[in-house]
Amino acid sequence: MATETETQSRQHLYREGKVAKTIEQQTAKLPSDLFLWAAGGSIIASLVLKSQKRDTDALFIGQWAPTFLLLGIYNKLVKLHGSD
Repeated sequence: MATETETQSRQHLYREGKVAKTIEQQTAKLPSDLFLWAAGGSIIASLVLKSQKRDTDALFIGQWAPTFLLLGIYNKLVKLHGSD
């Protein structure tokens, strides 16, 4: 098991870059349910497009849902654990 000094040393080696840290600080301000609503909206939009026989558009929009959910998970992790 690593000592506290070793853990701090490793954290120092693997710090986030300025761009990543800035993005994380800004996205942490977004409410987590925003990503759930975005995923649900893309699913509903996909269903509407599918019912209109616009299959290619429905697939394109429908594939956004997992991306929004992953962004929501990332957002939550940044809020819970911070960027560094």
